[in-house]
Amino acid sequence: MDFQNSLLKLSKQVENLLVERNLRGMRDVQPALNEGYYLRAAQRLFSVKGTVLIGTGFPVAGTFETDGPVGAIALYHCLKKLNKTPVIVCGEPLYSALYKDFDCYPLPLNDIENAQCFAQQLLSELKPELVISIERPGLAANNRYHNMRGENISQYCGCFDAVIELADCPTIAIGDGGNEIGMGNITHALAKLAITPAKTCCDELLIADVSNWGAYGLMAFLSIWQNRNLLEEIDLEAIFKYLSGLGSVDGVTRENSLTEDSLCFSEGLQLLGRLQQLCGFK
Repeated sequence: MDFQNSLLKLSKQVENLLVERNLRGMRDVQPALNEGYYLRAAQRLFSVKGTVLIGTGFPVAGTFETDGPVGAIALYHCLKKLNKTPVIVCGEPLYSALYKDFDCYPLPLNDIENAQCFAQQLLSELKPELVISIERPGLAANNRYHNMRGENISQYCGCFDAVIELADCPTIAIGDGGNEIGMGNITHALAKLAITPAKTCCDELLIADVSNWGAYGLMAFLSIWQNRNLLEEIDLEAIFKYLSGLGSVDGVTRENSLTEDSLCFSEGLQLLGRLQQLCGFK
């Protein structure tokens, strides 16, 4: 078996692992995606030499949830190590929480009408080679944002959709429930889920039981190509404690805890270990 076929086999294993729990129905919609989506997305990311925009932040209970920012921070550190230029794009209150420690770009809230102008300005200024969305709310067919409970949360959301839609570079989106940016790629498959689905599309949609975990799936391939175990270098507990100190909450329980979608951060650690085993690092 040649190297490319080995990578495709690995991608399928990663894809199945990341929806194994089927917490919000992602395993049920997985057949709507063409196999090898993690490999294809990672190849696009690996080829970047310059700026990568990382859109993240899902508003919950007046603050931001852990799912999304944890993966964004892990990927940010990874890309820095690979001499790429990551920039986290997010709205308040996440922007004020992160901008002192990370290169960030503020996303205005509740301004869908001017979203295209903002996106054009951002893209012209930063000139990204790739844009990735990690657990960003996506506009529904009614041009509003909805959370997992179906509630209209538009007034708390910045419109990253326009950045994805107007970018003239590859776009990747990670989601775990159907109401995130990128889910427009599989609209027909989302009908079976109890969700108000997002309509925004992207070049490569990645699904996972927890969106943070999708970032680790990308990093698995970067690790192989760099011959460096980048997954082992993620200090997951430190990231959770950092965000908790800034006021993050669990998106399901809405509590300030070291959890993601009601799962202890240790579940993410176990997943990182399994990814490393698949990649031959353990």
